[in-house]
Amino acid sequence: MAEDKYNLKNPAVKRILQEVKEMQSNPSDDFMSLPLEENIFEWQFAIRGPRDSEFEGGIYHGRIQLPAEYPFKPPSFMLLTPNGRFETQTKICLSISNHHPEHWQPSWSVRTALVALIAFMPTSPNGALGSLEYTKEERRVLAIKSRDVAPRYGTPERQKLIDEIHDYMLSKAPPVPQATTSPAPEEQNSNREDEVQESPENPSNEATEERRPNPSVADTTTEERRELALDADPVQAPIEPPAVRPNEHRILHTPQQSIPRQADDRFFTWAAVGLTIAILALLIKKFMKAHGHGAVFMDES
Repeated sequence: MAEDKYNLKNPAVKRILQEVKEMQSNPSDDFMSLPLEENIFEWQFAIRGPRDSEFEGGIYHGRIQLPAEYPFKPPSFMLLTPNGRFETQTKICLSISNHHPEHWQPSWSVRTALVALIAFMPTSPNGALGSLEYTKEERRVLAIKSRDVAPRYGTPERQKLIDEIHDYMLSKAPPVPQATTSPAPEEQNSNREDEVQESPENPSNEATEERRPNPSVADTTTEERRELALDADPVQAPIEPPAVRPNEHRILHTPQQSIPRQADDRFFTWAAVGLTIAILALLIKKFMKAHGHGAVFMDES
């Protein structure tokens, strides 16, 4: 770059040349930007699509125009690669662009602006100037297509710089992430049916057989079953009782267990009452005898 073409005392020129050296000495894998040889106020750049988004893997070229009052006034940006988020060859509206000079800070640089532009790509357009609202699928197709060839724009000098930046970004860009293929709905349904049939936790058939009572036994009464059990040959298998649900089984056995318990409780209760009355009677007799009322107590008793 012929620095003798420019006034090195100019604050804008001095700042731009400083940023060029910083960009070359500290390159990034996420972006690349350099000014034209004939005009250091015009930069060509390329950014890589942000990770974990529909833009991932894409290489997006653009143009930056720095004002003569840079860095005290913000630059303008336009995208040259179709991307589905920003219009191409149209100045886009961002808080870091000349559309919002009130937000610009002189401490910001071209590097800062490119980092912010990458962060803006997955955000919602909200109807901003130069914004587009493509679907994620459409943006994904454009991201893959953006790697094929650099966009055609401007003079041969511009195109040469664009191609150099594109080759650099391709050398740093990872492979395009492949979309994960999911099984077809019919295969998913068939797999689910196989799991249901083969699953040991599916008790549908067994439960149906258990709930189905034995008709030959269910039609007989309890007395008839007892007589059959007494008259049956010991060698023969015992007659199964009718199948009942677990709740019914507990209800049928509960009264037989509660009756003897209630009788035992009543017996101990009455024994305790009788013992208490006997002790009270002895205490009363001793009290009366000690106070000279023993004879009266004996007569009345």
